Amino acid sequence: MLEREEYIEQAYLFRALGERMQRQMATQELLSLIKEEILVTTKLPMAIDFMAAELKQMGVLHTAMARLKHYFTPFQAYVVGESENDRGRFDLGVALKILEREANYRAAGATPEGIFLYEFECLCRNRLGYERGLDATAGDPIFDAGWKDWIQIVRRQVGIVDLSDMIYVRSQQFAKDRLRQNPDAGPLPIDKPLLFGEKEGRIAWANRKKDPLLLFAALQRHLGYPPPPRTEAIDRTPEIIPALIRRVERLESRTKLLEEEQKGGIDLSKFYTPPTADDG
Repeated sequence: MLEREEYIEQAYLFRALGERMQRQMATQELLSLIKEEILVTTKLPMAIDFMAAELKQMGVLHTAMARLKHYFTPFQAYVVGESENDRGRFDLGVALKILEREANYRAAGATPEGIFLYEFECLCRNRLGYERGLDATAGDPIFDAGWKDWIQIVRRQVGIVDLSDMIYVRSQQFAKDRLRQNPDAGPLPIDKPLLFGEKEGRIAWANRKKDPLLLFAALQRHLGYPPPPRTEAIDRTPEIIPALIRRVERLESRTKLLEEEQKGGIDLSKFYTPPTADDG
């Protein structure tokens, strides 16, 4: 885990890079400019130098982030890598917003529960693939061995077992309900530690057999977990309306020509201009 100031500067890097890329500037040039704004007391300037060099040689950023395992998490490298995949439709701008919001959450004091739910919802909403995505999530240093094992269970069972059920059976609420229903029940297995609290367990139980997005929304409302950024639809009305007007005008012109032809022929004289002295 990094110091708080590292996450603050990471969030600034991702936000500034995403905003300035809209100016049609080269990414390598933007990295050099943003580096001058980053605190030199952090390790981020050195990471930016390495990213800029990798971008110059390889043409991508995610390989540099993957090699800087001591600084960037596997999930960060995975998200950027998916945005740089030519076969995918995931945009780099959205990836940077995801990383910015996560870095801000870490700077504010992230919990393993919040990081897992945030990253899982990002994978779900953007269709980034659960197998490699959850592998990347499990590599985060915020998770201990119990968390890593459970994330691999989720990776194998996602789509088969309801996520709400998987959260509930690893919550303190499940242990409480188990003892209430059977006071003689023994302790839970050591290899299945409780990872979520009572509130997460109650919310998960209330959202069984429902859309997982409803579960995420409820957890965000009640427990303050960060919501991932959502892709905003582009308003193309200013482009569409003028094009439609021109199309209607052409249709009207063609309709008038057809009407004139049915009435006895088209008067072509109106399409000619009278000769001038210069024409002679």
